[in-house]
Amino acid sequence: MKIVIVGCGKIGSEIVKSLTEEDHIVTAIDNDQSVIDDLSNIYDVMGVCGNGTDCDVLTEAGVKDAEMFIAATSTDELNMLSCYLAKKMGAKHTIARIRNPEYTLKSLGFLRQQLGLSLVINPEMLAALEMFNVLKLPSAVKIETFSVRNFEIIELILKEGSQLAGIKLYELRNKFKAKFLICVVRRGNKVYIPDGNFVLNAGDKIGLTAELSEIQKLMRALGLDKKQAKSIMILGGGRISFYLSKMLISSGNSVKIIERSNDKCSELSDALDKAMIIHGDGAQQELLLEEGIESTDAFVSLTGMDEENILISIFASAQGVPTVITKVNRNELADMASKLGLDCVISPKEIVSDVLVQYARALENSRGSNVETLYNIMDGMAEVLEFNVRADFGYKGIKLRDLKLKPNILVAGIIRDRKPIIPTGDDVINANDKVIIVAADQRLNDLSDIIK
Repeated sequence: MKIVIVGCGKIGSEIVKSLTEEDHIVTAIDNDQSVIDDLSNIYDVMGVCGNGTDCDVLTEAGVKDAEMFIAATSTDELNMLSCYLAKKMGAKHTIARIRNPEYTLKSLGFLRQQLGLSLVINPEMLAALEMFNVLKLPSAVKIETFSVRNFEIIELILKEGSQLAGIKLYELRNKFKAKFLICVVRRGNKVYIPDGNFVLNAGDKIGLTAELSEIQKLMRALGLDKKQAKSIMILGGGRISFYLSKMLISSGNSVKIIERSNDKCSELSDALDKAMIIHGDGAQQELLLEEGIESTDAFVSLTGMDEENILISIFASAQGVPTVITKVNRNELADMASKLGLDCVISPKEIVSDVLVQYARALENSRGSNVETLYNIMDGMAEVLEFNVRADFGYKGIKLRDLKLKPNILVAGIIRDRKPIIPTGDDVINANDKVIIVAADQRLNDLSDIIK
């Protein structure tokens, strides 16, 4: 598929990386020649230096033949104009990054319709939503939700002494009454799609699927039912902080934001009248102690510097804060943060790339199903996909035990008439089902791709 991307900063570069890895034909546009040179040297892309609202630049990039056009510059209005021009010049699907909180859902809906936008993406809003979900279930390090909203895949790290350690998976359903499925395990640098004889160890990162009520039941049985975070301290007053604070306040949480910029503090005070805004440098441990970090339920580090977020998160963990969330954008630093014991590391650019990879794969589907949801899990070493099953899917009505699946593939859930099913070998896939697939070392465009 031919894809043109305008704006190759942190978010745009990650989009280029993800879509070239998907074997799409990518053209990158940026007004900084050094950025274009770097991308052309690292990835198999064509680069054009120039303004994304210049018709000559768009023509040179081949926009008229593009199946997807993505505008990801730092300016919302430039992104919208660039998409509008690309649509007029022949691009089939246009996607704009729009981040300003002043654009309401109503105004975004109007703009999307008038500009012919296929999709609007707000990286900060998506990151805030992922953090909010973790704060609702503090024992998890990552939570992803599927289309029916009450069916989730969550990631947990098995601590020393966990009741799950040393148990074969087929024994779990007898020991714990909750209906759940452990569908993927990361152990060190390897990812496993486990069978019933797989034995869990302390230190494993596991992914399990279940309804939310069943997850809560399992957490209680494991003694992991931490109370939901009520008091949250946030370091940094950027857009993610704003969106996350709004979600938390509307859910009845108390929120304290520490921000070193006086102007940002004033803006946040005007926009978030129920949040406590502290003007100060959160890198100073004395200030964090003074503001009660030791007694807060959760700490979220959202400054613009990955290194600062990591170091202050480590300090928060050392003070006994039950839930610590760290924003890290650089991949190498995210790996380091995990090795330093920070369990919940969230990257806005990876969330955006997941959405766009999902969208691109959905456009390619034609053989009886289409991708509705796609997430990277296990630190990017596995994928979980939700497929809509159409009437022409070729493997309907066959028991799962009789399907010859490719290696490292698992059917982790079936949603039928909005009711989630944890599948066994006797279950079948029907038309209009939604099917959850976990895959490692595989790239799936269609549900049929799971069959040998």
